[in-house]
Amino acid sequence: MPKDDSAHTKPLHQQRRKVDRRKTVRRKEDQAREEIEIARTHKLHALLELGQLIALDLQLKDMLLQISQKACEVMKADRCSIFLYDPQTNELWSTIALGMAGEVIRIPSNAGLAGYCFQTGETINLEDVYTDERFNKQVDSDTGYRTQSLLCIPLFTRGGLRLGVIQLLNKNDGFFNKDDETFLQTYGNHASVFIEMAQLHQARIDALEQAKKDLEQLNKAKTRALAHLSHELRTPLSVIQGNIRILKRRVQDQASPIVRGEFFDSLEKNLGRLSDIQQETDQILRSYQELEKSSRLDVREISSPAASESVSLFSFLQKVLEEVKEQTAHRDVEITLDGSKDLTLNTDPNILREMVTGLLKNAIENTPDEGVIRIILEQKARWIQLKIMDFGIGITKENQRNVFDGLFHTLDTDLYSSKKPYDFGAGGKGLDLLRMKVYSRRYGFDITMASRRCLYLPTDRDLCPGRISACPRCRGREDCFSSGGSTFCLTFGNE
Repeated sequence: MPKDDSAHTKPLHQQRRKVDRRKTVRRKEDQAREEIEIARTHKLHALLELGQLIALDLQLKDMLLQISQKACEVMKADRCSIFLYDPQTNELWSTIALGMAGEVIRIPSNAGLAGYCFQTGETINLEDVYTDERFNKQVDSDTGYRTQSLLCIPLFTRGGLRLGVIQLLNKNDGFFNKDDETFLQTYGNHASVFIEMAQLHQARIDALEQAKKDLEQLNKAKTRALAHLSHELRTPLSVIQGNIRILKRRVQDQASPIVRGEFFDSLEKNLGRLSDIQQETDQILRSYQELEKSSRLDVREISSPAASESVSLFSFLQKVLEEVKEQTAHRDVEITLDGSKDLTLNTDPNILREMVTGLLKNAIENTPDEGVIRIILEQKARWIQLKIMDFGIGITKENQRNVFDGLFHTLDTDLYSSKKPYDFGAGGKGLDLLRMKVYSRRYGFDITMASRRCLYLPTDRDLCPGRISACPRCRGREDCFSSGGSTFCLTFGNE
């Protein structure tokens, strides 16, 4: 009889179906494992990208936004909030940037789920926040948003202090699991480092801004005090001068000529000194007002001198130099002029004369007898440079920062050997240099200074004998020339 294969055929089909089902299950398992691995890899990349996203930008609000966006993307959450602790108010504050209008909210540091997480340091993972009595339903009511699932972890500084919390809301595909908790803790640890750096950076900026405001207030107070002093000095000085003239006439016949001369000469000398101080203070105040006005000008508003004309610079400098030499005939200082003879500049000759004379006066008063001063005129591309170079005592690094500020001495006041202009060590109040700073701002040229303090006079209290041959350290002029000096440079556009 023929064999009946039907009994064997049916089990074979069933066996094949079972094999296919097992293969399908394996494929799904493999696919699930692959998706899990991809998700983990994506999370690891997110940690690496966090630093790249933030880079060197330490603006706190922008940083919080980037951290929140990346956390939502990786964790597949609808929203993310970072609450930071404010120790001054004992509050948690957050910039709600994702899904909201960028507003800032503040809550007590122990309020709601965020406050509980912050205070206890515990992770909170809820599938339905409305089942937890710690949840503040008023927030949803005020915003119109419906919170369901929530994951909240604490943030700490590198020193272990409480920094705040990071909170994720409404996972897109279900609820937050243990893997989400682990990742968010790692992510939060990395983010905390950047947040702490940003807070320290912001604190430094705030401190600098406050220091700037304090300095501005101090400068205003100083200006008001000087203005008041100048005003208060003007009237009594005028009265005293008038009374001295009256007194001088009345005592002419009542005392010997010697007594009259000594008495009134002393009075008039000291009164003249006070009057000079008042006038210089007045000039410095006006110069500072001009400087503040110039600093507010737009580049397009910088003007040319009203009385500008074409000036042949070399011949102009020759005339100024002749005038200066007449006033310095009592000094043994050599002044040379070198450079291009065909350069012209459209400028106000009176302002230019004032600047050149002031710089030469400054150089002569800081150069000992038997010394040298060089004036150099040259073209640099489309710029004209006028340099006045002395080989004198130079200026200390500390003083170089203040040399253009006015009311500034490069020597202690009691060390000035003379108050006569152009004498060595005569000194001054820096008024000429302050005026040049004002002119440079208003008329669009540059004034710069480079200086090296004499090797043998490192501080302001170290005195130069005033003549190179009298210096115990210099064997000759070359020793003095190589020991120190200053160069002031005026740079003008020549378009």
